[in-house]
This record gives sequence, C-alpha cells and structure tokens, in this order.
Amino acid sequence: PSPNKIAEPVLPSFPPLPMSDLPSLPELRASHPFDVRFSEVDAMQIVWHGAYPLYFEDAREAFGARYGLEYMTIAREGCYVPLVELTFRYLRPIRYETKCRVDIIYRPTASAKIVFDYEIRAVEDENLLATGHSVQAFMDRDYNLLWYKPEFFVRWEERWGIFTDRLPL
Repeated sequence: PSPNKIAEPVLPSFPPLPMSDLPSLPELRASHPFDVRFSEVDAMQIVWHGAYPLYFEDAREAFGARYGLEYMTIAREGCYVPLVELTFRYLRPIRYETKCRVDIIYRPTASAKIVFDYEIRAVEDENLLATGHSVQAFMDRDYNLLWYKPEFFVRWEERWGIFTDRLPL
C-alpha cells in the first residue's frame, strides 16, 4: 500500500446469527453529504467529538424525509422519540474541509424503538472514518414510555415491507 494511504481498519468478525427462521427484510438507508466546517474542528483541525451527534442527527432527518418518518410527523401522531442510546466508533480523524457522507441504515426490531446504524465516509476515496449506532424509544405526549409500537409506526413499517413480528426484541 501507498505510504500516504491509511489501511482500512480490521474490524472484529462475529459468527452470523442463525437467520433461517427470520424473515427477509428490505434495507432502508439514506445518505447525507456534508463538508466539515471550521466551527466543527478543534485546534488540531480535526472534527471535535461533539460534532458527531449533529452529523447523525442530519442523517436521521435525511432518512425521515426520504421515507416519510420526519420528526414532525411522529409528533403529529402524538409521540416523541428521544435518543436513549448513542454510540460512536472513531476509526480515522476527520479533518477540516473534508467532504464526507454519512450513511444511515434502519435496523428493524420487534421492540417499540427505532434503531439506526451509521457510517461516515470520505467522499473522495470512500474511506470509512467513523461508525455509530442509535436507539430511540417511543414516548407519548405525557412523556410515558410506550411498551408497544404505536399504530402509525406499525403502518409505516408495513408500507416499506417490514414485518417485525418474528424478529427478536
């Protein structure tokens, strides 16, 4: 390899889950391009860790716009979906003025939650720079946790061919 090109990190591999009893589900994904702005970097001109949640939020909004699951749509249905889990894995530094793309992938679950995985890549060479994961729980307008998926969300999943009644929680 070129001395200037950083090798792709070796990620741990896990044995595949037994999928024979699980339904085949469509993969819903969206992408959001962005340029790293000066206000997002530290003194080393590397993206500050606090910018990553905003990149992932932009990806969730792009996903919602593409698939009809915008935050205001959810609110009109009487629900909130606060983040209850948010993780990042920093693989390479992202530098000022880098043109990037965050890809977001919906991960269906039988539970009353919305789960996404994220990948941030450099547009120029497709290098994987960071990954992430988020979980959002459903709450009603009185801030009570919902234990079952709201009806509008079940309809949304069915619209996209996602039937989660046989998925693990």
